[in-house]
Amino acid sequence: MAPAGTLRRHWPEYLIEAFLLGAFMVSALGMTVLLEHPASPLHRALPDATLRRVLMGLAMGGTAIALVYSPWGQRSGAHFNPALTLAFFRLGRIAPADALGYVTAQFAGGVLGVLALAAGVGALLSAPTVNYAATRPGPLGVGIAFAAEVAISFVTMGTVLVVSNHPRLARFTPLFVGALVATWISVEAPLSGMSMNPARSFGSAAGAGLFDSLWLYFTAPPLGMLLAAEGFVRVRGVRAVHCAKLHHANAQRCIFRCRYPELAAAREA
Repeated sequence: MAPAGTLRRHWPEYLIEAFLLGAFMVSALGMTVLLEHPASPLHRALPDATLRRVLMGLAMGGTAIALVYSPWGQRSGAHFNPALTLAFFRLGRIAPADALGYVTAQFAGGVLGVLALAAGVGALLSAPTVNYAATRPGPLGVGIAFAAEVAISFVTMGTVLVVSNHPRLARFTPLFVGALVATWISVEAPLSGMSMNPARSFGSAAGAGLFDSLWLYFTAPPLGMLLAAEGFVRVRGVRAVHCAKLHHANAQRCIFRCRYPELAAAREA
């Protein structure tokens, strides 16, 4: 299908991707204000920074699960991450025009989510301890932050591929993803800020005006997810990747180069 025809037919999925990342950003920034702003009663009630980080992880892991399982997430496949979309494109499950549409929408959604919350809470987001929830390398330096982002992105994409293509586990893929998001925020965030998502980092950077480390979050997450995709293909083969949706056990349409109809026909034969 020509790019213009793809856009005309698939624009609802692109819009959904923008909405999903926008909603994720609203949740991330809102929770950061609640947990880290010095005027927040919750911040004062929880003086332990590690406990606050664990609560942040649980909140964002739960947000990811809810968005993937939502009807809109079931419709678009709930990537809301350019690195994930790029990896599925490498695996041949997304047409080029759709990959471009998804990535563009994800970046737009990240920025719009930040702007939407900024319109509601204003200066609270610019407090030094909040700072638009910008992802920044930790005190161990850029090299450690880069390696950590590659590692968590590799494990996450590898988990998605293994679980989403397992007959009995596929429907639980959102739970695995949410659990990893919660774990990475709780454990890895001190190293890199835990991005794993170029569009998420760009949205926060645009709000805070902090672009000096953005290259790290534009390169490390795609590298980690592409390495995981390459490893999966070498072990299992590209035909073992059934679809680019994170939740396929639903009645929503699928716009991807999906193998589920082929697999269903083979079972019936």
